[in-house]
Amino acid sequence: MKFGLLGLALSGCAAVALIGVAANSQTLRPAAATTQIRVPERVDNFRLTDHLSKSHELRYFKDAAAIVIVSHAAGSKHVADAVPTLNALKAGYDSKNVQFFMLNSNLPDTRETVASSATASGLTIPVLLDSAQLVGESLGVSRTAEAFVIDPKSWKVVYHGPIDDRFAGKAPKGQAKAETAYLANALDDILAGRSVKTASVPLQSPALSFPDRDRQSDFVNISYEKQIAPILAENCVACHTEGGIGPFAMTSYEMVKGFAPMIREAVRTDRMPPYQADPHIGAFSDDMNLSVSEQKTLVHWIEAGAPRGKGSDPLKINAKAAPEWELGEPDLVLTLPAYKIPASGIVDYQNPVLKNPLTEGKWLRASTIKVGDRQAVHHLLSPVGGYAVGAESNVYPAGTGTWVEPGQTLRFQLHYTPYGKETTDVTRIGLYFHNDKAPPTIVRRSAVIANAGIEIPANSARHEETAYITFPADATLYSVFPHAHYRGENAAVWMQKPGQSEELILALPKYDFNWQRGYEFKTPIQVPAGTKLITRYQYDNSARNPANPDPSIKVTWGEQSHEEMQYTALSFRWNDETAASQKPEHMEKLNASRSIGIMDKNLDGQVARNEVRGRMGQMVLANFEKLDADKSGQLSEAELGQVTRMMNRAIETAQAQQSIGQ
Repeated sequence: MKFGLLGLALSGCAAVALIGVAANSQTLRPAAATTQIRVPERVDNFRLTDHLSKSHELRYFKDAAAIVIVSHAAGSKHVADAVPTLNALKAGYDSKNVQFFMLNSNLPDTRETVASSATASGLTIPVLLDSAQLVGESLGVSRTAEAFVIDPKSWKVVYHGPIDDRFAGKAPKGQAKAETAYLANALDDILAGRSVKTASVPLQSPALSFPDRDRQSDFVNISYEKQIAPILAENCVACHTEGGIGPFAMTSYEMVKGFAPMIREAVRTDRMPPYQADPHIGAFSDDMNLSVSEQKTLVHWIEAGAPRGKGSDPLKINAKAAPEWELGEPDLVLTLPAYKIPASGIVDYQNPVLKNPLTEGKWLRASTIKVGDRQAVHHLLSPVGGYAVGAESNVYPAGTGTWVEPGQTLRFQLHYTPYGKETTDVTRIGLYFHNDKAPPTIVRRSAVIANAGIEIPANSARHEETAYITFPADATLYSVFPHAHYRGENAAVWMQKPGQSEELILALPKYDFNWQRGYEFKTPIQVPAGTKLITRYQYDNSARNPANPDPSIKVTWGEQSHEEMQYTALSFRWNDETAASQKPEHMEKLNASRSIGIMDKNLDGQVARNEVRGRMGQMVLANFEKLDADKSGQLSEAELGQVTRMMNRAIETAQAQQSIGQ
């Protein structure tokens, strides 16, 4: 399930780029007299994650005056010595709408070594991690501290070479000032509307190794039968099959060949697979990311012209329609009432109610939601499972379950989004139960870190909001499901154990409103009593965000997609709780920490007046002195108890519905 619905919306589905030829079929030109590596006249789009787990897409900066990319290597003297100059250039050209990036394609480097190097040198520029070397290869990177200037009006590389004359040789010169500032001169030419006077300058800094570039002639021998088809079968065909969620079916070589440029674009921009977790952070049992080797094999094959080669066509031989129920025939199917969705406008959340028809209680182990119209249904929440595009099934960890009472009233929440034509949705829910003779011993719990106090300023590109909850007892965390709306840019979940520094356990460098899911930890995480789970979301309320309904307004919490949420669902267990001995008091204490977690910006366990925010915050400010029982000038969790109870009642429905995907 790795190339899905959004594949058809990819921008710039370029023609297949052959090795040694740019994607626009223009001949590549030499980078410098001292090397045979060639730099493209124009650059292809890409998206990479930086050393701080934030995502950056080249085409996002299409309105920039210029884009600067400088090659990076941890421990490089050229890079370390150039940092003060690069930081100064960035500071000087920020106001002129010039975007700066470092690009690390150095094979020995890891996220940790890159981050450590950037911190030690004081670098203020994002370092993009090019682990597969696909961007460095296509850009023609060959040496450290190698600068590229891109003109977004044409996507041409208008300058390539050293930053200035001090960094052109085998070792950096020790002089304080440059005699010829090649990079700055090129930027000044662009900003003045002139052609860049000096477009290419030789440099002799240490070479970077690109092993695949040395064997590019071998890519025509990549086997479709033995290498490409297995990658697609393992990672893509589950969605890209007849009746599947994908926009086309990968049923033959001919189908794959026809969509090859799109597939290349999808991999280079990290749009597909639709799995946003940063592969450098943590390990997940449901990881859908292509490996570095798979990315390289697939892209190199496409760039070689997607040759058919010899052998059979495994995709054609094994082609079959998607099953009606991906987890098999359910034990019980519930059908929601039909709902007619208008062609346009805003549809209030719908809350249909069904009664469990069973006369005996059951332990739920999994569920699948089959919506009637995928384009119209954005999400569904319920106590027996949830749905968002790309996440239809919910399978509980082994030995865990949720009790479903006989005749229980099941309340559902449906978010419908009109898409241009009137349609009717009939959604079905397939439930899978534990065997009555082998019930689970562990009670699966759900909780929400919800920040109803978010306030996103107008025209802000990466506004950050923070919220947390504190676990009152030892727990085991199974999964996390972040949720935001159109302006959600990225999301991260941190864990702070008592007396310890924060640890990043999940990062979504690029949040995608159109692909939402929970992230299952490969090894469930132990959460000691007193641990804070902290969420940090960034929101893009700028005009550069193509999904932004209106960048000119301040955005606050709301249910509709044009409003915003910071809503993180957790799936976990209490370590001292069993099905026979449940601990509801733990949940009460956990939920009691929610209000302080919304307002306590500095995470010190107290809320000062200047930390109070949001609509609920207005009530807090109006009653601050009354709430401040000990007259300390700050509010504790206990003093915020009344506010917490009010807020918890306000989101009680969401909690009862157990959140998206839980």
